Amino acid sequence: MLARNAESLYWIGRYVERADDTARILDVSVHHLLEDATVDADATSRQLLAVLGMAAPDGGLLDVRPLTDLVAFSREHSGSIVSSISSARENARVAREVVSTELWECVNAMWNALPDRQKQAKRTGPHSFFSFVEERAAMFAGLADSTMSRDDGWRFLVLGRSVERVDMIVRLLMSRVNDKPSSPGWVTVLRSAGAHDTYLRTYRGALDARRVVQFLLLDRLFPRSVFHALRQAESCLEQLDHRPSARVGTKAEAIRLLGKARSDLEFLRPDELLEHLTDRLLTLQATVREVGEAVSQQYFHSVPWVAWTNAEVSL
Repeated sequence: MLARNAESLYWIGRYVERADDTARILDVSVHHLLEDATVDADATSRQLLAVLGMAAPDGGLLDVRPLTDLVAFSREHSGSIVSSISSARENARVAREVVSTELWECVNAMWNALPDRQKQAKRTGPHSFFSFVEERAAMFAGLADSTMSRDDGWRFLVLGRSVERVDMIVRLLMSRVNDKPSSPGWVTVLRSAGAHDTYLRTYRGALDARRVVQFLLLDRLFPRSVFHALRQAESCLEQLDHRPSARVGTKAEAIRLLGKARSDLEFLRPDELLEHLTDRLLTLQATVREVGEAVSQQYFHSVPWVAWTNAEVSL
């Protein structure tokens, strides 16, 4: 596979996942701000921007409308929903020869519908826009599952989705590390991650911080947990590495980083979960950045062209 196509598929997976997760987080946060008049809208909005890694605008108070304009509709911020969808569509256009027709039409239709959906959101509220993004992201995932061969292209797409998912779930948990164990903020985290119903079925309705963190970090069956995403990303990289196994067990840097992060979680005792949670989450965030750089270096950066000099043949 050409490096440019592999890179495009990797980033399509990341951008669609980023748009989906951002829509989920923003939908829950906006509903919370609109329904609870006692919430400090400015502080909550700035906290959300910090979670998403976006800089708050200078001056003025933030509330639902400027928050939505910045995180959902802005074309200048690379982390916004509209910007992520635009980037996913551009990458799909570039890699058109390796993207199925159905997948391309899904991304292209989502991108083309954005202006009308934005106008509707400003008339009736942003929930319809968030629901549209979530539905289209789910359609994208379903079409990818049903129309793409399980080849290297599929692996790069799933790799990008998994890496981005780890980053977004870690950001969600970072936003609540200082909350009390019984804080209602943990429910917000579950809803933002699309995990509320599954969590309640798993733990029979019992809600506390340790169980929420355990579910989102360590659950082996829930596809949006950090552990599940790490294991899926690691599996993709192992299948992409076509070299024969080394006798001493050395691995490429990206696989090594993912394996270490996964094993650190896998062998963590449940009673130690909340100890040094902030440091553990920061370490996972750093791992995501390092994995992205390692994958890029290994698969996407081609060797620069070398011009031969003084190669004339003397007769």
